[in-house]
Amino acid sequence: MIDPPEPLVAGSPGPSEALTPARLPVPSALGRLLVLAAVFVCAACGLVYELELVALASYLIGDSVTQASVVLSFMVFAMGVGALLAKRLRCRAAIGFGAVEAVLALVGGGSAMALYACFAWLGQSRSALVGFSLGIGVLIGAEIPLLMTLIQRVRRQDAGGAVADLFAADYVGALVGGLAFPFLLLPCLGQLTGALVTGAVNLLAGAVLVLWLFGRDLTTRARWALGAVNVLVLALLGAGVVLAGPFEQAARRAVYGAPARIAEQTGVQEVVLTGGMGGAPGGGAGSGRGRKGSGSPLELFLDGRLKVDSGDERVYHQALVGPAMAGGAHGRVLVLGGGDGLAVRELLRYRSLRSVTVVEIDPEVVRLARTDPGLSALNRHALGDPRVRVVTADAFNWLRGQGRSAGRRPVRYDVIVSDLPDPGITASTKLYSQEFYGLAARMLAPGGRLVVHAGPPQARPRTYWTVEATLRSVGLRTLPYRIPIPGRRSGFSAGPDRSAASFAPPNGPGPAALSGTPQYWGFVLTARRPPSLGTAPDAPPTALSLGALRTGRRDEARERIPGLPPSTLMHPRYLQ
Repeated sequence: MIDPPEPLVAGSPGPSEALTPARLPVPSALGRLLVLAAVFVCAACGLVYELELVALASYLIGDSVTQASVVLSFMVFAMGVGALLAKRLRCRAAIGFGAVEAVLALVGGGSAMALYACFAWLGQSRSALVGFSLGIGVLIGAEIPLLMTLIQRVRRQDAGGAVADLFAADYVGALVGGLAFPFLLLPCLGQLTGALVTGAVNLLAGAVLVLWLFGRDLTTRARWALGAVNVLVLALLGAGVVLAGPFEQAARRAVYGAPARIAEQTGVQEVVLTGGMGGAPGGGAGSGRGRKGSGSPLELFLDGRLKVDSGDERVYHQALVGPAMAGGAHGRVLVLGGGDGLAVRELLRYRSLRSVTVVEIDPEVVRLARTDPGLSALNRHALGDPRVRVVTADAFNWLRGQGRSAGRRPVRYDVIVSDLPDPGITASTKLYSQEFYGLAARMLAPGGRLVVHAGPPQARPRTYWTVEATLRSVGLRTLPYRIPIPGRRSGFSAGPDRSAASFAPPNGPGPAALSGTPQYWGFVLTARRPPSLGTAPDAPPTALSLGALRTGRRDEARERIPGLPPSTLMHPRYLQ
């Protein structure tokens, strides 16, 4: 049965231009299948580009909810613009589709490298993120109208049937691309090489479809021009793959200020360790700095955020651990996070301590804390102490599981130390929620204390006081206090943003020193009865005085923000 000719619409190309039957080298049924296969591949590649932008933006900029919203919003808008622009190419659908795929392969394949370069050397990547979202969206949006024209040239069918076939192939391809990104491309190739390889696959799919299947409909000049463009783009993508390793090393050095001794993408996060080789074992305030040849201080970065700085971490961990250990019995302690072993090092200095349980989500951090010469010397091999038990688990799920343990009473802890990532990071908001603190409070022994690192109280006071309000919402009495960050550096655990300004240059002043504004670490000590600051009878000598803690307590009491609602799983308050 031959379909009747479609009526012409004003301004649209006539049948002789857009819908003239193509001269195919294969039967029309096979040609139609090949067009649908190209739709499948292009959809898979398009979704990989989208997920790669979201993942890289969340890593470089922070706050995955905001970055995902920015990428998806701009990309979907741009896809509509691209679909409208593609109407002008329908009369030359084959060569138009080939050109679109070549540009998309180059832009999408190189987007990860370009974003990383903008962040590393220009100090920001937000503008580039929006630009790539718009550019890739326009090119993806132009694909379906052109493919619709090409499949109709292979074999005419009603518009509804053609749209159904195209979208079926498109959605199945998106499924494959969406699964391939986290389970294949990211773990096997990484973000940079994975994006470049995706661009090459995208390019080859478009080239095969246009130059071979529809090649007889192109002029000799058009075939040579398109072939040359495809070869050039493929060469650029190949060069990117070859140079990805050196590029990543150079970009890391620009970001971290020192060569990375260890850089690994675990199943949880990127772990980077710099410096720290040759410093004094055990690490005092100047560990990693004091000896000739020690180079730079030891620094541990998790997803690009400075988590450990050997120059000032001792003050931080003493301020975190000391007040909680001073309020009563402290024989049994639970540490949530703290896989670097540094909080455990401070706990083990108390003579009456009997056991420490560490709940850390990333086993790679624990492995480094045990085996890396610099980090294990800094924590004094704390995780190898027989009193220490390490559990690899998500802290929220672990607490929830302890409360549901059947047939045995859950263990109660005298002290719980929450040494978790900053509450402003999207993945961490559940670890600062009302539900999380309710679970933690159930694990406290009578008279037990819970201490929380709550973020910088001056840089983001609303976040800090929301943590305090959330702790109070589960029936705990709170005592907020802060400690000034020593030295000229900006301090670690400073916040969720991965802007370049948050990094201090090597051996130079950080942004806090440059601005002249003192910076602080903020903590909240809680218990069922009003807690107080004091000194445990078996407290070891520390560089942190009780007077400094009480000063930090008074300063925080004056700056309280009253009336803040608690943060919950369904209504997180830290990302506002």
